[in-house]
Amino acid sequence: MSGGGLPPEAYGAALSTLPGMGPARLAAVLARWRPEQAWDRVRANRAVADPGVAVACRPHPSEVATAWARAAAAVDVAAVWAAHRQAGITVALCGSAPYPAPLAGDHEAPAVLFLKGDEQAVEGRRVAVVGTRRCTRYGADVARQLGRDLAAAGVSVVSGLALGVDGAAHEGALAARAAPPVAVVGSGLDVVYPRRHARLWAAVAGSGLLVSEAPLGARPEPWRFPVRNRVIAALAEVVVVVESPPRGGSLHTVDAAVARDRPVTAVPGSVRSPASELPNALLAEGCSPARDALDVLTLLGISSTVPPTGRDDHDRRPPPDGDAKAVLDALGWEPATFDDLVTRTGLGPGAASLALARLEEQGWVVGERGWWERAACPSPGGRR
Repeated sequence: MSGGGLPPEAYGAALSTLPGMGPARLAAVLARWRPEQAWDRVRANRAVADPGVAVACRPHPSEVATAWARAAAAVDVAAVWAAHRQAGITVALCGSAPYPAPLAGDHEAPAVLFLKGDEQAVEGRRVAVVGTRRCTRYGADVARQLGRDLAAAGVSVVSGLALGVDGAAHEGALAARAAPPVAVVGSGLDVVYPRRHARLWAAVAGSGLLVSEAPLGARPEPWRFPVRNRVIAALAEVVVVVESPPRGGSLHTVDAAVARDRPVTAVPGSVRSPASELPNALLAEGCSPARDALDVLTLLGISSTVPPTGRDDHDRRPPPDGDAKAVLDALGWEPATFDDLVTRTGLGPGAASLALARLEEQGWVVGERGWWERAACPSPGGRR
């Protein structure tokens, strides 16, 4: 069913709910007809009569069209529209006023977007900070620091709100209370993924902008994340890779950035750390290093008066001495076990344990599941 007098956005949202209606197919359908006409075509099982739509629905266009028609018969367009409005979600068609201007001219621009929060958040300068969900403490600290310093310099941080690097970058951006963060997610805006980021989602929506190609209720299906990454790259003026294995979502974002002539920069990491394989490979291929926000701001052509925390002396405590210094020096910037540190320092287990406890209390190191890592930014006042 459909309601009379509904805006084109209502039909765009309804089309997005259909099974198998990915970004490429939706773009093909809406390139051929206005949303309400497209809806009528789909309901009548006549969409793939158009050659362009049929190509987008390969390898079995007739099966796709039948599934669309069957699903559309059970969809109440007015109810879909009302649900999005009640949830405070803006449905934006490509070319319409609410649609993010940086995406409008992209060669893979989403035909329909769902937005929640400050729609003007994409109007300023923007940098994507991306990386692995399984980052080290070093990677999380650097991502958080970059997010904080970039936001403080007036640059919006764009990321995917995933665990690891993405979430850390947005935490840093929010802590700055400056430029609004922008998150591009791979599910409906009412389906928080991962669940442990529920507060982070709410904070980004409250001070920045959530962006999705998925309608309400859409689950975080695996296929949504690679296509989501092209939107991150298209929104960004620069893409920063913090930590990532050689294959995965970060590489998808890098490839999408390169296809769009966006500069890519990478955070150097240990050559022994699997988490730094992709950024180190990018550096070897000629990407510029991102040691801190100043390097990224330079790529943007911004001269910032904000001192990034990676190059200032905000930590004025005296450095560790004695056994604590020996343990910290032995730890370096790679994860190590307690036994590793005992071997490297030559200290007895008791002395090494006391030194680690002191370092952890002061915020120099963190321990988790038998591994110890150095904290990139020691936190004054004790343990994090």
